[in-house]
Order: sequence, then structure tokens, then C-alpha cells
Amino acid sequence: MNVSVNKFIKPLSLIAMISLIAWLIQVTLDKNGDSPTKSYIIAANSYQLLNEELVLLEIEPTHQLALINAVAVTINETQLLQLQERLLVKVSTNHKVELSGYAWGKRKWQPKAVVPHYIDATSAHSAKNFGDGVTIGFLDTGLDQLSGLATDLYGRDKAWGTYDAINNTVSNYDDEASGHGTHVASIAANSDYDAYGRIYGVAPNAAVVGIKAFDGTGTATYADVIRGIDWALQVKDQINLKVLNMSFSGPVRSYYWEDPLNQAVMKAWQAGIVVVASAGNTGPNPMTIGVPGNVPYIITVGAMTDNYTASNFDDKIASFSAAGPTVEGFVKPEIIAPGGHLSGLMSFDSQIVMEHPEFHDGGRYFEMSGTSQAAAVVSGVVALMLTNDPTLTPDEVKCRLMASAHKAVKPDGTLAYSVFQQGAGIVNVNDALLSSASSCANQALNIEQDLAGENHYFGPANINEDGNFYIEGLGQEYVWDIEQSNVEGDGLLWKTSFDTNASIWHNSATTDGLLWKTNFETNGLLWKTGFGTDGLLWKTSFDVNGLLWKTSVDINGSDTIGINSWVTPQ
Repeated sequence: MNVSVNKFIKPLSLIAMISLIAWLIQVTLDKNGDSPTKSYIIAANSYQLLNEELVLLEIEPTHQLALINAVAVTINETQLLQLQERLLVKVSTNHKVELSGYAWGKRKWQPKAVVPHYIDATSAHSAKNFGDGVTIGFLDTGLDQLSGLATDLYGRDKAWGTYDAINNTVSNYDDEASGHGTHVASIAANSDYDAYGRIYGVAPNAAVVGIKAFDGTGTATYADVIRGIDWALQVKDQINLKVLNMSFSGPVRSYYWEDPLNQAVMKAWQAGIVVVASAGNTGPNPMTIGVPGNVPYIITVGAMTDNYTASNFDDKIASFSAAGPTVEGFVKPEIIAPGGHLSGLMSFDSQIVMEHPEFHDGGRYFEMSGTSQAAAVVSGVVALMLTNDPTLTPDEVKCRLMASAHKAVKPDGTLAYSVFQQGAGIVNVNDALLSSASSCANQALNIEQDLAGENHYFGPANINEDGNFYIEGLGQEYVWDIEQSNVEGDGLLWKTSFDTNASIWHNSATTDGLLWKTNFETNGLLWKTGFGTDGLLWKTSFDVNGLLWKTSVDINGSDTIGINSWVTPQ
């Protein structure tokens, strides 16, 4: 009899357990609103009213993003619908982001300081301009206060510490896990000397502050990055923060003005901070510029390499360097800078060093490539410009950088690279400091109206019947022949690029809508640009002679924005 009872007891216990689990799941779902939670950035016209409604719904934000009248919240679909019923809000996913990318180069012991000489920063150094009085903020993985970043050429403290946007804390010292932020900062502001007595950093006396929004793996959320930008705006006058370096990029999911991170970047530019962003390491194809490099107002930087030689004639744009135009038709990047195998500071116990010890010199220097490094070069140059003339506005800095850049040309004087690859050309410090150019950047744009939603802008780029990009109003030289896009640098020259006629792309913009042609076919394939109705924004693709140019957006949690991923050393 007992045996029979036992035979029935075990199955009944299993059924009871399953029922109990199902009941617990149902209770959890009922409590949470019948759906899993997700992190969103929610904006409203009234920041105060938004927070009041969240209190009534018993929703506690994870981030207060007053800079863009928004909050970050982790809620479920039912809670989101409840909020939308009570208040008109704009909702976007709190996307993850990664740094723009790293690469590694050949191992070198006691690396030479080559960047200041290459971009003619030594002329500024000879005149005792070392970037004094300017603070550069590095929105990155944090900063290790190694000697070249802790003190300037005269032994004075120059590090303001680190704001941790992930945990919303400030510290005088940071133990950076990644190494990327320290490396980038040292390209711009390292006060160390090499074995030959040459300075490593472009602006060695510039003060530095870390804004840590990326973790040790180089990943962040939109909310953390935006909080970091907000903090920079709060302290900019206290610490004279005039330059904000953003060596990261993520996939473009919308027009530039609809992206919450880009809105925060525009706020920083509007407030007088010169924002320098990497183009991204997703090149060399067109339309590969990422967020926030696609913001038309800021300075977006591509990378070139010296090809491991001292000769200028084999220099070339790095194949990983992202290219324009943007979806809105703007020319990007505006400028290029050295970004191939640059030596910079990195602690021996940083994650990058531990993963790739063969590119560390065994002391404090590590060799990396990427548009992250190129952006840092330009941030250092901007510091020198603002030391030379503290009254320059961000638009004026951008104007003079572009007007004084040296474009890559062939021996016959024609452009060696499209402006969608090299922008105005390679940065040159001496000519930038001597430049008196004005009204040559962002003049057709109105950032106040843009942020207010009154006007949004489209650039002068277009696409012709052959599937090649060109600039409206300029000649054949400004058509990017995609079949002739790879230039190895044989016989290249770098010449001052300012051209009154060609500078039309510096300022040209329209509010009339996209310039992309929608009424022609190439080999039977139609170019189309459109937005979905479900808020997932746009998808664009076309095929020319078997070569696919595709920009697609799939909104999901796996799309990240962050520091650059590893690329082939160049």
C-alpha cells in the first residue's frame, strides 16, 4: 500500500512545484506590469512636470538628464504606456555605446615623440605655447595620473581628477581599468620627454580632467555619457574646461537632431566648449561616420598614417578611418590627424595591456592606432589655439582649423582623396595659429533653432547617377569616384587647403529636406531614403555595380556605442 501511495506522491509534488513556479511568475509579471523592464531615455517639454508624473507613478529615474529635459528610467511596457497617457513624451532606448576603437602597432622600446613635429606643433612650443590655461575633458574610460598627465613641463599639478558618470562621484585620483582614456589623454597633453629630448604631447601644459562614462570593457550607456556631458557644463567655468574630447562612436539610428546623445553634444558646443569627436573606425566606405561624429556643428576627426616611414610621400589615410557624407548630407570628417601606431601612456596593469602585452614597452608606453588617437591630436591643437587666443568661439576654432589644414594632393594638384575622406586636410598647428580666417564654419546653421526644434539642417552632399557622392555647386574634382577611392600615397603632397570656391561645403546647409535623389535608377536599383512609422527610424541601401553601400538600423540592445575596437595596425 505504501508503494502505491509513493507512486502518486512524487508526480503530485512535481505538479505542485510547477504550479507554484507559474504562480510566482504571474505574481512577478502582475507586479511589474506584464512585461520585462527596459532602460529608456524619456524627454518632455517640461522637465519638472516629467519628474512629477514619475513620482505619481512611483517610478524612480536612474539618471537625471536635465541638460536635455530628460531622465533615464528602467520600466516595463505597461508603465511606459501609463506615462504616455499622462504626458506627451519623447522616448528612445538607452543605447549602449563603445569607444571608437583601438589598434596596435609594432612593438617599440623607448618610442620617439613624432606627432608634435609632424603637425608642426614644435613651432608653438618654441614660442612657449604649451596649452597653458586650458583644460581638456576626456569623456572616456578614466585617467591614470601617470607623471606626464599629473604635472606639466614645470612640475605644476595639472590634473583635476575624474568625474565618474557611471556612479555619479568625483575623485582626485582614478584607477583606470581599461587604459584607453589614459592613452588618448597622453596624446594630447603628455608632458614627458622622449630619449631625444622631444615632448610627447601636443599641448603638454594643458590641464586634464577625466569624465568616466565607459567601463573597463569600453562600453557605456547613453545616459552615462549624457550625464558626463552635463557635469562638464556644470564645472566648465570653475576649471576652465574649454575642450571636450570624445574618442568614441556608435551606430547612427536617426537624424542627428533626434539622437539624445547628440542633443547633449550640441548643448556643449552652444555653451562654448569645443567638442572634438573621432570619426570612428568603421571605414573606408562612405556614410560610415558614427554618433556623435555626425553632429554637423562639432569637429569630427579622421585618421592618417605615416606608413611607418619618415617620408611624407607614402603617407595615407588609414583604411579604418570612417568617411562621410552623413545621412543628412554633411561632409565629414572636417579634418584628419595622425592616428596610426601612436605611442601613449598606459599602465602595465591596464586591461588593454594585459590582453596585448606585445605592444607595451614594458614600462609606461603602449602603441595604438585609431581615430580615437587622431581626435586627441586635434584636441591638443585646439588647446594651443585657445592659449594663443582665449577669445575664440567654437565656430571660430573650427573655421581656422579647416582653413589652415593641408589637403592631400597628387603631383598634378588634384585632390588625392575625396573631401568625404580627408575633409579640409591634415591639421597644421603653425598655420592654425597664424590664421585670421573667420565666418567659414557653421555659418548657415543655427544651433539655437536646431535645439529648439524650429529648424533642422541638411548638408550639400548628394549622389549622382553613377552612385558617386558629390557636393552641390562644385566641380568634378569634388565628386568621389568610389571605384578610385584607394590611394596608397605614392607622390602625395600636403598643401594648404583653403580655397574660397571650395569652402562652400564648410557653410552650405538647407532646411528644405534631404538632397538625396529619389528619382533615378542605377542598374535598375532605386536609391531611397525613408523613415519607418514605428520610431525605429531609417534604413538606406543601394547597390552600384555589385558594390553594396548599406546603412541599416536595427534598434536592439546589442547595438553599442563605445571606444574604438581593434583595427589593423597602419
